[in-house]
Amino acid sequence: MSAGTPIRVMLVDDHAIVREGYRALLARHPDLDVVAEAADGAEAYLVAQHSLPDVVVMDLSMPGMGGLEAIARLRARFPELRILVFTMHDNPSFAMQATRAGARGYVTKSSPPEMLVRAIYEVHAGRHALSPDLAHALALRRLQGEGYPLDELTVREFEILRLLVAARSTAEIAQDLNLSPKTVANLHYAIKRKLGVGSDIELTRFALRWKILDARELLEEPPPGAAET
Repeated sequence: MSAGTPIRVMLVDDHAIVREGYRALLARHPDLDVVAEAADGAEAYLVAQHSLPDVVVMDLSMPGMGGLEAIARLRARFPELRILVFTMHDNPSFAMQATRAGARGYVTKSSPPEMLVRAIYEVHAGRHALSPDLAHALALRRLQGEGYPLDELTVREFEILRLLVAARSTAEIAQDLNLSPKTVANLHYAIKRKLGVGSDIELTRFALRWKILDARELLEEPPPGAAET
């Protein structure tokens, strides 16, 4: 990349040690400047208004407001903002919903660290970026030509589904997403109708079958490049 004004990057992840790893990785590149950090979607929305990043590197699964809702709100407030998802979720449905919300790129945390760097450059340039594992999974999905029920959900419905199967109450979801409990309850009903399930137990089974619940979310992940000296 030619010399000039560095790309202003904001890191959004609920683990401070992971953000520190990303910061160390990006510090190796003089044309990337980490100007802000946030631990959840709500904080990211507030911090972005005064830090004015060019690119936001956003996790999806965080306490409170998650990444999908944050992406949609940030893009509504800052239409020119480039958002890159960097997450453990290798489920193509997450990538589809992130794109619908307004993300320009989607990279899984199992990717090599330099994949993240390349993706930041790509989305900053206005191009789309997708890690190879997701590109392969999406290609297989197109070849199979099967219908995927999760793709019928809106971005907000998908986010509420994720929170419901993570055992969040209607009141908690309403508070996190700044919605009324009645709106959340109505969306809860709409989600079950669209997915063809009749109870919350069936909804949880559906989430397990379609990999909305991921045991890796319970584990701390080392920052990229942590093993390097």
